[in-house]
Amino acid sequence: MTRGTQLPRGFKAVGVFLFFGFVMASLAGTTLLWRGTPLDRMWALNLRAYNQLAPRGRVVGVLFLLLGSALFAAGTGWFRCRLWGWRLAVAIIATQVLGDVVSAFMGDLVRGAAGFIVAGALLVYLLRQDVRTAFGSGNAPSVR
Repeated sequence: MTRGTQLPRGFKAVGVFLFFGFVMASLAGTTLLWRGTPLDRMWALNLRAYNQLAPRGRVVGVLFLLLGSALFAAGTGWFRCRLWGWRLAVAIIATQVLGDVVSAFMGDLVRGAAGFIVAGALLVYLLRQDVRTAFGSGNAPSVR
């Protein structure tokens, strides 16, 4: 692609999604590591998840912060049209697809299937030729 070429439709939405994931993972990690803050109220939105994660708070909190860092890096690389950003985004979403398959087989069929469909669709988008091409050279279009 040459400078000024259009980015694939949905390109910016994926970048925003990666940064949204960064914020959410970082928030979850922070609340699991430092309990008793006003941020704890956010868990009212998913009390079941909190009850499953809280007993392993420190370990899971650190893992969420690492995920947040990976999502931040992927979002940064994505918007800069860097090949490593695309690869990292693909790896993160492919891991999510695999996790959803495992969830479905472990008995959480509805949630696992729904997650698989959403993450799978996103992975299909990431692997499309026009999306991959946006990361193929140093003259990738600028994101505006």
